[in-house]
Amino acid sequence: MRLDLYLKASRLIVRRSLAQEFCDAGLIKVNDLTAKSSKEVKANDFIEINRRNRLTKVKVLQIPAKKQVSRDEAADLYEIVSEEILESDEF
Repeated sequence: MRLDLYLKASRLIVRRSLAQEFCDAGLIKVNDLTAKSSKEVKANDFIEINRRNRLTKVKVLQIPAKKQVSRDEAADLYEIVSEEILESDEF
C-alpha cells in the first residue's frame, strides 16, 4: 500500500493530501530514509512522522485490505514505538 494511503487509513494523518504534503516536505521517513508518498509500505516497516514540535515513530503491524477502515481497526494497524516533544527555540 502507498505510504500516503496508509497514513490516511491508519489515521496517523487525517487527509491523504496532507500526508502527501508531509512527504513532499521531507517530514516522513520509512526505515530511516526520507520517503515519497508513493513509497510502498509493508508490515514491520518503521515510519517516523515529524510534526511541528513532535516526533512520532510507529511500527507497521499490518496493511489494511481496503482503503477505508473503521476507527477501531485503524488503531490495530500500527504500534507507537516512541513519541517525543521537540524543543522549540521560538517564544
